[in-house]
Amino acid sequence: MNRHLSTGLALLLLLGLAWTGAARAASLPDFAELVDANSPAVVNISTKQAEKGHKVLPHGLKQMPDLPEDSPFRDFLKRFFGEDLEGLEEKDSQSLGSGFIISEDGYVITNHHVVAEAEEIVVRLSDRREFLGKVVGSDKASDIALLRIEAKDLPTVKVGKSGDLRVGSWVLAIGSPFGFDHSATAGIVSALGRALPSENYVPFIQTDVAINPGNSGGPLFNMDGEVVGVNSQIYSRTGGFMGLSFAIPIEVAMNVVDQLRSTGRVARGYLGVLIQDVTRELAESFGLKRPSGALVAQVLPDGPAAKAGIRPGDVILAFNGKELTRSAQLPPLVGTSRINEPADLVVLRGGKRMEFKVTVAELPAEEGEKKAARQPPKPPEVAKPDVIGLVVGELGDEQRKRLGIDVGAGVLVQKVEPGAAKLAGIREGDVLTMFDGQPVGSVKQFREILAAMPPGKSVAVLVQRREGPMFLALRMPSK
Repeated sequence: MNRHLSTGLALLLLLGLAWTGAARAASLPDFAELVDANSPAVVNISTKQAEKGHKVLPHGLKQMPDLPEDSPFRDFLKRFFGEDLEGLEEKDSQSLGSGFIISEDGYVITNHHVVAEAEEIVVRLSDRREFLGKVVGSDKASDIALLRIEAKDLPTVKVGKSGDLRVGSWVLAIGSPFGFDHSATAGIVSALGRALPSENYVPFIQTDVAINPGNSGGPLFNMDGEVVGVNSQIYSRTGGFMGLSFAIPIEVAMNVVDQLRSTGRVARGYLGVLIQDVTRELAESFGLKRPSGALVAQVLPDGPAAKAGIRPGDVILAFNGKELTRSAQLPPLVGTSRINEPADLVVLRGGKRMEFKVTVAELPAEEGEKKAARQPPKPPEVAKPDVIGLVVGELGDEQRKRLGIDVGAGVLVQKVEPGAAKLAGIREGDVLTMFDGQPVGSVKQFREILAAMPPGKSVAVLVQRREGPMFLALRMPSK
């Protein structure tokens, strides 16, 4: 009896395991129909860039440019390779990428870096047809390019909304990794609104979809078969996929495409501020419950923010109703704003929330180009360190001019001894322009501000250095 009971229980357990496995398999997505429906609108893009001044030799060697006729090295090459060097052609370097068709009359989206400096662009469809592509416009800042091919009644993708994505959502990429046409890879959304160090205007979609060289410019689909992103970059130490892929949100791409189609160029919004993240220590000094917002480190003269009354030390908490949890969220919001139209800012100043209206201007062409780095000469040490470990001195007119600092603003950090200032990250050569929200205009004024600081208080310190303005969090020493 026990034996029959044991057998029955074992059978039920096996059936349960089988059912669980089947249910788990049934819950996984099937991408086959999505791939079948959208592959015809995904294209392979190959480009050619001529390398001027070099000729191709056997085994991939290059001839030195403009070798004299009587050069012994020229004779050596002829004897060794048995080639007529005069008859060799210039080498064409090739680049492979992907793209997708957004209109039946031949408009194609890809990455800027796929077609940059290309002398010839070949667009190949899934049915093996090939067309020469023409660049309608290209935008390096967003890494988006718009091509046009001469064809009609082409298959197209359906454009979706990246804003509907959630971390953990399934996504699919179709492209040409390493030149293998129409390869499909799937994964999930790992993060949204990801900022990369070299990109200011793109809130990237991070995924774990396998993206490799050749996938660039291809579409990222949601489970409804809609394009939600343009595959653009990977994080890699080897040149291959390592689990981190980044896609440009389709809203950003389509905004760029619409401008390229209508005007041939891209105009971006501009506030005229330099910003940084709010750290935990800085949040405490500004009276924030948690780190959030974009801390204004510098307000550029005559810019929209300056005209609206924004000051260094303000923390921008929201832009046009969008709450900012990180400073990296602000540049894309401003960049995609309508030019010459007002925007609403919520700012924290002196512990109080304030509202401002600022008229967004167009980003100047030269904006973003860094000034030549200049380091002020190290002055002689003239005084004893103060309570936070600093020796400071007045700024001369020439130093102010070199650093772009207004008259009556800032003191020069001449020496940093072990103490609160050094722990905060203040360096010799820094110009200290604000302390705990109060502008610093002279050594005397700085000492008065310092003497009034209560022990143990966390304060924000604004310094100007060769990399630009920066807020640092400093905690006053306890007595």
